[in-house]
Amino acid sequence: MGEQLGLLKVTVVLGRRLVIRDFKTSDPYVVLKLGNQTAKTKVINSCLNPVWNEELSFSLREPVGVLSLEVFDKDRFKADDKMGHAHLNLQPIASAARLKQFAKVSSGETILRKVVPDTDNCLARESSISCINGEVVQSVWLRLCAVESGEIELKIKLIDPPVASSK
Repeated sequence: MGEQLGLLKVTVVLGRRLVIRDFKTSDPYVVLKLGNQTAKTKVINSCLNPVWNEELSFSLREPVGVLSLEVFDKDRFKADDKMGHAHLNLQPIASAARLKQFAKVSSGETILRKVVPDTDNCLARESSISCINGEVVQSVWLRLCAVESGEIELKIKLIDPPVASSK
């Protein structure tokens, strides 16, 4: 793999208007994938507007990939039902992190760039990437694809890799 860009911390905040996959509700959980790395949230029982507030971590390397997300309904006796999927191109947050290093932004809050919904992402609305006290953060609402409704809110933080000390 290529150069280590940092630690990507993804907080799966909440879901809104998720689809019904059981009799009247669903038991949703989220699976995130970045390259060959996978992480999963806990299951929230009987809820179409779940709040996870769960942080999952990934190692971000060059070439920067796409963060994929799938929502499932946990079933006890059969295969879990799909409740939609979405993806987010991580290139904008990686570029913003490079800009932060170049501009030497470290204190306060600075908006580094805005990302608008388009065919290359599943954004439900415009998202801005900011530098808050030295950390590059992005809050996004992703529209779930292949289902009637549903959105997932993520908060993404890119933490710089530790600088190798030269002795």
